[in-house]
Amino acid sequence: MSAREKIVKIGLPFIILIAVGFIMAQMIKSRKSPERIEKVDRGALVEFMVAEKSNRQVTIHSTGIVQPRQEITIAPQVNGNVTEVSDRFIAGGFFRKGESLFKVETIDYELALEQARANLAKREYELSSVESKARIARQEWERMNRDQSVPPNSLALYEPQLKDAKANLASAQAALQQAELNLARTTITAPFNCVVRTESIDKGQYVRAGNGVAVIAGTDTAEVVVPVELNDLQWLEVPAPGNRGESSPAEVRLNSAGITYSWPGVIDRLLAEVDSQGRMARMVVSINDPYLLRTPETGNSPVAAIGSFVNITFKGRVMADVFAIPRQALRDDSTVWIMGPENLLRIRPVTTVRLERDAVFVNGGLEPGERVVLTNLTGAANGMKLRAVEKGERP
Repeated sequence: MSAREKIVKIGLPFIILIAVGFIMAQMIKSRKSPERIEKVDRGALVEFMVAEKSNRQVTIHSTGIVQPRQEITIAPQVNGNVTEVSDRFIAGGFFRKGESLFKVETIDYELALEQARANLAKREYELSSVESKARIARQEWERMNRDQSVPPNSLALYEPQLKDAKANLASAQAALQQAELNLARTTITAPFNCVVRTESIDKGQYVRAGNGVAVIAGTDTAEVVVPVELNDLQWLEVPAPGNRGESSPAEVRLNSAGITYSWPGVIDRLLAEVDSQGRMARMVVSINDPYLLRTPETGNSPVAAIGSFVNITFKGRVMADVFAIPRQALRDDSTVWIMGPENLLRIRPVTTVRLERDAVFVNGGLEPGERVVLTNLTGAANGMKLRAVEKGERP
């Protein structure tokens, strides 16, 4: 290989590298810097509601179990064998006031009544006889003592005998009334409109006076004992001792097979003690005609039977000129976020008149038409720029 060829073989790569380096340097030198784009703060995306002032009626929700207003144990007042039992005198049977439940054998009481009548007739005769003797004795004494010089002798005038005869007559009259009452008591009747809860009696059974044979409950009115927050009592008209005025209405609702049925109710009274566990007041709500016996046109509608679980809604007092906002819009229990005209955040203290699970009622610190922010923001501060959510956007 000649010297020239060696120079070309060794020097050519260096020449190529130098040329490439030069070209790259020219390219880098001629490249333009990218334009700087300044980022514009459009504001945090938020949802809001417009504050509106209105009158709102307080509604309070609770639950309870239906129980009877009247419930008693039926016990005969006389002894004897049961001779007749109503076909409806079984658990679940309904009776109207005065209808016969069962009867006790009457023969012994009929005989006792006849004896009482005979004894009364005897005592009436005895009194008549003593009165006749007393009248004759007084006439004789007056004839023999015209000058009244000798005081009358009560024994001679039959006064003790007369008192005894009158007492015997009164006793006989009372015995007759007792015999009539005992005979009437052989028929045991419903003391009020009722439904039979339990019974343990059958025809031929011997019953004793005072021994219970059944438990019945009234059907005209039922009750529901309802727990209510102590703070909620101020919004309800609750009858109290010495104050039997108007009471707040209530709606009693029963859910059956996915369908809700309702009855009108009313606060009857406030119990004297609070719930020992939840420290809640306990009110009694009364329901008229829970078994719909006075409204047969209701057909197959369910009834508010004893033991039913029901929901209660109370209609309380009206809050005048308040703003209703969602519970989420109340910040730190005392402030709200306002989206001002210039779309800047304003943290505003407010006065709340009532807190509910999903809503807050404000009566101070807001003005009609102001925009209340509903969206939660991290690091919220006065003056933060905001942007209202538009259609299709999400905060």
